[in-house]
Amino acid sequence: MPLVDALARVQQIQATLTRFQPTTSSTASASAFNSVLATTTVEGSASALGASTTPSATADNTAAANGVSGSDIVDAAKKYIGVPYVFGGEDATGMDCSGLVQRVLADLGIDAPRVVSTQQNLGVAVPSLADAQPGDLIVTHNADHIVIYAGNNQIIHAPYAGRDVSLQKNYLTDADIKTIRRVTVEPTAVATSTAAASATADLIAAAQMSLFSGSTS
Repeated sequence: MPLVDALARVQQIQATLTRFQPTTSSTASASAFNSVLATTTVEGSASALGASTTPSATADNTAAANGVSGSDIVDAAKKYIGVPYVFGGEDATGMDCSGLVQRVLADLGIDAPRVVSTQQNLGVAVPSLADAQPGDLIVTHNADHIVIYAGNNQIIHAPYAGRDVSLQKNYLTDADIKTIRRVTVEPTAVATSTAAASATADLIAAAQMSLFSGSTS
């Protein structure tokens, strides 16, 4: 393939790549793509194409949903420490475990259902306590209680009647837990990022093939 045709093909692929990428990462992806092109010589032969040059598009689990981080969730929950447990309560006059979670997330602009049985489906699943991060929601077996992981093996929750919302040492083990949910990562963002990663790899491979073809024409 003549060099001019190869370069035209590269520009076409780069334009397509930009459309595949989420808006917030298109600039970074374009830079990564340009970095690949920079490893080629003027004649179109690849001087470093044997190295791994595909940019990572894997979702970062510390990325925030709606601009909210796990630390934001913990800080918002701490404001309710001392509020008495009230079954069915969901404000500063009294709240139960799921009312606390709903109120904290609402304060941060995250819409959440009212009861544990549906809150257990929020966000994405976290494999185990060893992987838990501040702001994760921990749901016990039978979905009968939910707590907010505060980090450093501590939790914030509304325990039961006669107790207040409290920050305390985590008493749960993996055997006690039905699911751990990370609400700071959108499931749709994970799916979109995975698809973008696949498309990026395919397009860069096509660009490399075009450049190799150009070097042998």
